[in-house]
Amino acid sequence: MPAAYDNYDYPSYWDNRDYEHGSEVEAIKTLLENISKVKKVIEIGGGFGRLIPSYSFRVKKIILTDPSAKLLSNARKKYKDSKKIKFLQSTLENVPKVVKQRDFDLAIMVRVLHHIEDIDSAFETIHKLLDKNGYFILEFANKRHVKATIRHFLGGDITYPMEIHPVDIRSKKSVRANTLPFINFHPDQIMQCLQTAGFDIIQTLSVSNIRSSFLKRMFPLKFLLDIEKLLQKPLSGIKFGPSVFVLARKRVN
Repeated sequence: MPAAYDNYDYPSYWDNRDYEHGSEVEAIKTLLENISKVKKVIEIGGGFGRLIPSYSFRVKKIILTDPSAKLLSNARKKYKDSKKIKFLQSTLENVPKVVKQRDFDLAIMVRVLHHIEDIDSAFETIHKLLDKNGYFILEFANKRHVKATIRHFLGGDITYPMEIHPVDIRSKKSVRANTLPFINFHPDQIMQCLQTAGFDIIQTLSVSNIRSSFLKRMFPLKFLLDIEKLLQKPLSGIKFGPSVFVLARKRVN
């Protein structure tokens, strides 16, 4: 059975999204500064390998996983000359069945959690894959980002930022068509679930803070990314942006 992204041109989605991509690259590089040594990385749902250059310079071995044969084929072509990368077609829940557990120094999962409804199970699976003191870089779609909060306030929903339950932002038509869920999470829920799964939170970053079609037309990309880099740490406390990156470490029991 083909994966959902086998029928979607995901690489083309990133056309004209250099700011969003660059913001995520900056976030990963910043979080990596907290890790002294990384030998082996597993990237969950890594697709066509978009983010590999943001961390490959720090590691010796990479396993890139994704359910989509189409996206993995693109990744193999893109990195055909790299000997440090292996490709694995698998859903997250099946990864522990085909790789050695407690074998990775770092797991990375970006733009994947919004398709997962059982996040507790997902975090438990990641925990099993990591070696003692292993790290986890996670990205999730932020339910209570500033634009969403203002929009709900103007609509009379003043309790919106305090409501911890997640929100599936698919249209009714998409729900009826049984497309993949697209879930925005409350940051407090994610932090609680990570801690319950056995992780300690090391650092969070607010990402894509100035995402705007108007600003992208008005200013050069480098200028926007320079501003973005300055904002990611200061705005993390209020989870300002639509995307949140978390660095967590497997707790030593």
